[in-house]
Amino acid sequence: MPALATGAGPEPGLYELLAALPSQLQPHVSRPEDNTFLQDMFGERSLHSLFKIHEQLQLYEESKPVPVLDSAAALAHELSEELEGKSANGEIKELLQLLAKPHVKSLLSVHDTVAQKSYDPILPPLPDDIDDDEDSVKIIRLVKNKEPLGATIRRDEHTGAIVVARIMRGGAADRSGLIHEGDELKEVNGIPVDDKKPEEIIRILAQSQGAITFKVIPSVKEEEPTKEPKVFMKALFDYEPKEDKVIPCKEAGLAFKRGAILQIMSQDDATWWQAKHEEEANPRAGLIPSKQFQERRFSMRGPVATLPLQRTSSRRSVTVAAPQAYSTDCVSLDDVAVEFVEEIEEDADYSGFQLAGFRRSFRLSRRDKKTNKSMYECKKSEIYDMADVPTYEEVTPYRRASGAKHRLVVLVGPSGVGLNELKRKLLISDPQHFSVTIPHTSRTKKNQESDGVEYHFISKHLFETDIHNNKFIEYGEYKGNYYGTSLDSVRSILSKNKVCLLDVQPHIIKLLRTGEFKPFVVLVKPPAIERLRESRQNAKIISGKDNKGSAKPFTEEDFQEMVTAAQTLEAQHSHLFEKVIVNEDLLTAFGELRAALRKVEMETHWIPVSWTHS
Repeated sequence: MPALATGAGPEPGLYELLAALPSQLQPHVSRPEDNTFLQDMFGERSLHSLFKIHEQLQLYEESKPVPVLDSAAALAHELSEELEGKSANGEIKELLQLLAKPHVKSLLSVHDTVAQKSYDPILPPLPDDIDDDEDSVKIIRLVKNKEPLGATIRRDEHTGAIVVARIMRGGAADRSGLIHEGDELKEVNGIPVDDKKPEEIIRILAQSQGAITFKVIPSVKEEEPTKEPKVFMKALFDYEPKEDKVIPCKEAGLAFKRGAILQIMSQDDATWWQAKHEEEANPRAGLIPSKQFQERRFSMRGPVATLPLQRTSSRRSVTVAAPQAYSTDCVSLDDVAVEFVEEIEEDADYSGFQLAGFRRSFRLSRRDKKTNKSMYECKKSEIYDMADVPTYEEVTPYRRASGAKHRLVVLVGPSGVGLNELKRKLLISDPQHFSVTIPHTSRTKKNQESDGVEYHFISKHLFETDIHNNKFIEYGEYKGNYYGTSLDSVRSILSKNKVCLLDVQPHIIKLLRTGEFKPFVVLVKPPAIERLRESRQNAKIISGKDNKGSAKPFTEEDFQEMVTAAQTLEAQHSHLFEKVIVNEDLLTAFGELRAALRKVEMETHWIPVSWTHS
């Protein structure tokens, strides 16, 4: 190979040589793809940056900056003692006060430390008694502090070795890059651990002070750093790891409440994900049950409390365990916590959900209702809706762009709770901003009615055709006539840049949860029954039990039914509600609802990822 000439001077640096290499090597390259490879390799910006850094370090070594003094703190102390015996004039007093300040003493101490280069870490020497045939080992030294290490260990049931079972994403072990899953632990602070239980190793660590030294045999498969996209999940259930009978390590678990936004750090384990709360600055992840595992648990009746030696139940049992939910003892390096596997009785039957009784009248947008309609029916089976087990929903930040359609506002609540009153107050507060749908009917138009005002009047045949084509959100039949709310009526309001207010049955919400409507679902529930009696003392409810649809005072049965229905609603559909309002006082509830809707329109919030793909 010819000598490399750059023309940059008699002693070109590495960076100049790197820049000149492609042109110098080009005459010796026979194939175009080789030339492309060389151009790409030597033109890589990161490689250029490395060589620049190398040259800067070389210049630093050549200049060899030497501190004038490496004992400034001692000199300042001697000077203070020397001046103590001198005449106490103002300048000497000021100098003594200055040298006595803690910040000045610390500054001089840091100066001496840097000048003496004593800040470099001192690594332990490699043990002399390592056999030539022994596997390659790593000596790892970590400084012990208040932050948990973020790793668990277990005894391998086949080899009996102590191995690292799990590394928590974002923890100290993960950030160090020194410890990996599958590493075999040989010594802790010079103490062999081959014959020790995981709990005994924890005690050794707990008694250690300062730095901790691990001797490990690296696993065959070294983990490569991966750049995974950020994944956020909205929790649709409450979770407390201390109460979980099957979590591999309770101390490594992450507690959360329904509605919490979790950033998923790792889904490598099919049963136990690693996650952290989205708003927390602490990077260390914790264990949470995966979506598939939690769905399976929810579909079963519940875990068995203990692991019996003899089975007393005739039910077939299955072991629910991840590849890393080990049946042998496994403890956290943060604290003692035994990993084990519980058995769960398999029962795939879903509990029955009763939807009847949520509202006894078909409440429409009209203020003056002369006729009550039967409860809407839906072509979609409610049983299918109940089969969706709420665990997690992948979400993404969303903010309504200027000029974009508003989100559909869906109000849900038991009969008599005040949904119509809240809608009416919203309409009155800003009729140019809020609107409600006009229902369709197949009955004959009366003299005082106008098409498109009270109802959209269509023929029974056309109504049945629209039902067949799934054009209705809800529909029902009363005295041989159809009544319903169409999807097009909602689209018409949204296309006018207005907020559409809709009052539907809870099982209909699922049909509306699409990227087109992006529904903001609000549950309106009654206060405690004592307060309910006071607030509804002079109010009346529209009854659907007679032909005239007359209004009558609330009864004790109505109050009890309202409270019970609200409790059932919240128990079965809470994962669908983004806002819950207690209508104890109508003005207060209206103010809370209005503020929530304004926030949705103006601020960034979380919506399902699937809505952005629609």
